[in-house]
Amino acid sequence: MAGLLDNQVAVVTGSGRGIGAATAKLFAEHGAKVVVSDRDAEPAEEVVAAIKEAGGQAVAAPGDITDAAFPEALVKAAVDAYGGLHVLVNNAGYTWDGTIHKMGDAQWQAMLDIHCTAPFRLIRAAAPYMREAAKAEKAEGNTPAPRCIVNVSSTSGIHGNAGQCNYSTAKMGVVGLTKTLAKEWGQFNIRCNAVVFGMIETRLTQPKEKGDSIDVDGQQVALGIPQTILAMQPMLTPLGRKGTAEEAAAGILFMAAPMAGYITGHVLEVTGGFGI
Repeated sequence: MAGLLDNQVAVVTGSGRGIGAATAKLFAEHGAKVVVSDRDAEPAEEVVAAIKEAGGQAVAAPGDITDAAFPEALVKAAVDAYGGLHVLVNNAGYTWDGTIHKMGDAQWQAMLDIHCTAPFRLIRAAAPYMREAAKAEKAEGNTPAPRCIVNVSSTSGIHGNAGQCNYSTAKMGVVGLTKTLAKEWGQFNIRCNAVVFGMIETRLTQPKEKGDSIDVDGQQVALGIPQTILAMQPMLTPLGRKGTAEEAAAGILFMAAPMAGYITGHVLEVTGGFGI
């Protein structure tokens, strides 16, 4: 199986932890040169160190993906380090739950910013090194090299979820972005797919009672799911358990790899059967 992404340059956002970190490591294992991007520099550097220790290639490019200037800087970091860009994984994100009637504008907008606007800006920033590079190859009479974008969505986006109107709306927006880009860039041999995750073992699906949070513009946003809801998940998931970050990463690898070369505009559910 080794070598599915040999000599491919891949950017993975939110790859200092969880699914993103597992994806970065798996990509490197399969020969990709990986740009590890996370808001926090320390976990990004730790992932890079782990990849290098295992014999892979990676560099860290930490920064806030919701900063309007950062997508351009992130793409530049990839091109400066490895000379191009072949795979883009829009994985970074978090949840900020609340019921509709109690939700403020900032809480609503934050989910659109991280899950929709940030991927849009990053794709736009990548266009010269993906779309335009492929266009030039095509103009020379060559078949453009395979390139792809994988966007991360959620079962909340395709089914909705109580307490997550902001997150659900944003994650369904990811699906619309994916399908539109597949139609626009397919002529350049650039595929775009979405991977939908259900209950995967990350800090976003740990018990909320654990007390983990992240800072959003000076406000502490609680992470996790109430234990009472978590207790019901095995009964709602045919496989009867949460997935691992590594199992989630495998879904992203599949969509980026050659065996998915004729798949674009697709929404792959990696959910253990949740939602069927």
